[in-house]
Amino acid sequence: MGPNEINCIKNESNDTNKKKISVVISGWPAVGKTTIAENIAKDFDLKLWNGGDILKMMAYERGYSSSLNHDWWDTEEAIAFMKERNNDPNFDREVDNRLIGLVNGGNVVITSYTLPWISDATVNFWLQGSLDNRAKRLAMRDKISIPEAKRIVLRRDNENKLIYKRIYDFSFGENLDVFDFALNTDLLSLDCLIDLSKRIVKNILSS
Repeated sequence: MGPNEINCIKNESNDTNKKKISVVISGWPAVGKTTIAENIAKDFDLKLWNGGDILKMMAYERGYSSSLNHDWWDTEEAIAFMKERNNDPNFDREVDNRLIGLVNGGNVVITSYTLPWISDATVNFWLQGSLDNRAKRLAMRDKISIPEAKRIVLRRDNENKLIYKRIYDFSFGENLDVFDFALNTDLLSLDCLIDLSKRIVKNILSS
């Protein structure tokens, strides 16, 4: 999408406070979803939610005591929780049902693997990124080696494919028809993608 196409989105008013909006950002693990979501939430005064955080809260409720730590997903405890989760699809359905309620209420930006397929958000973004670049981003963020980061990303990729195929019968990362915009994080810097996504949201709010 070029700059002229973005400008073609109707822009009839400068008042961006009258219209409620729900923004969902999906994509492969470690592709930059949270960073873009945080910037959109800040600029447009939207509440930020993360499906993974809700899942971690549910893990905490079930006795996984360290589940609220930032890097919990890469711990042995998290691996044990994932095994429990994989045997009980109600975990993910409960998370998604809570998030669907938030989407319907509006004024939110949510990072989620599943919502674009199962909810009716105002706008759905897909972030695409190569395994190598995602591993580099994860390695830098969590201060781990790139080979270790690549193993983690691959594991998460495979888990997502299996879980969501089994629960909802869609092929995660393959059919992108449910998305309004797909952004390639290999082609543009994260700063450019943040700016682009904010311009899209601004135009939708003012249309």
